[in-house]
Amino acid sequence: MDEAAITQYIIDTFAGVETSTAMGYTFFFYGSERMFPFATLATEDNEYDRVSHLDRPSVFRLNIGVSRATYHSLFGSTQPHLGPDGVVDTGHDFTALDQLLPHPVYAPQSWVCVLNPGAATFQTVRSLLAEAYERAARKQAKGAAPTDES
Repeated sequence: MDEAAITQYIIDTFAGVETSTAMGYTFFFYGSERMFPFATLATEDNEYDRVSHLDRPSVFRLNIGVSRATYHSLFGSTQPHLGPDGVVDTGHDFTALDQLLPHPVYAPQSWVCVLNPGAATFQTVRSLLAEAYERAARKQAKGAAPTDES
């Protein structure tokens, strides 16, 4: 899937999704208050995040905020910490395509990512997007930004 197809999937699948774009990112929010994105799609490197080498032709990264429990079920119970270069040291290759990974910067907040997901990987991603969306909708209903536990 390309970034346009993923964007369309999110907009078509989840009610009340609002988007915003800035610095090579598309941000996906639940509702018009845009409290906190539940997913982002990055299409280019920026000064804060170059580790995925999104400057390669047609490479993009889908980022998804999941619960701490889901994050741990995918990557183990050790909570990652940012290294001195601002990237988590998890041993993952953050340039690998079509592989579910901890987010290179926001893994401590239970974010996951995938560069250029293929059809099989996107089946897993669909459930992660649904979880992230549901968390955002619940939190907005309560009037608070999503936490790691929700």
